[in-house]
Amino acid sequence: MIEKLTKWDSAEHLKSDEDIAAYLDACFEVAGDDAALIAHALGVVARAKGMTQLAKQTGLGRESLYKALSGEGNPSFSTILKVMNALGVQIHTEVAHA
Repeated sequence: MIEKLTKWDSAEHLKSDEDIAAYLDACFEVAGDDAALIAHALGVVARAKGMTQLAKQTGLGRESLYKALSGEGNPSFSTILKVMNALGVQIHTEVAHA
């Protein structure tokens, strides 16, 4: 018997703002110092919300956003903040316990 596999795309499962917040919380929790993981996670959310709309809201080019948020790019912190603001998400801090 041959099994057919399909590619998993997290963006297809981010249907609500609560889904997006939970996804980003989980990514921040496991990322440690892996900035590429956070950039990729924001890219997933951006695709779920619509990259063209995000480009308009941030004033950044769509192709630039795809590259910066691919996990392979190296977006500036300014870009990350613009994207998060446009996506309607915030960073919260708490004391880290070892």
